[in-house]
Amino acid sequence: MAMVSLALALFGVALIGWGLPSAHRLRSPLNIVAAAAVLAGVLLALLGTLLVVAPHFFQG
Repeated sequence: MAMVSLALALFGVALIGWGLPSAHRLRSPLNIVAAAAVLAGVLLALLGTLLVVAPHFFQG
């Protein structure tokens, strides 16, 4: 489970790395997709990091 969480965090960082430059380079409809990818990347990176540090966080 820790490897999946680590992969989730790394995928989030990869989305941020792709989306930040792309949001400035792409034309009008596609820059919104890149900006949404940055937001999703931040959320995935935070969630993956949380699950790596505290694996049973969402279990009651």
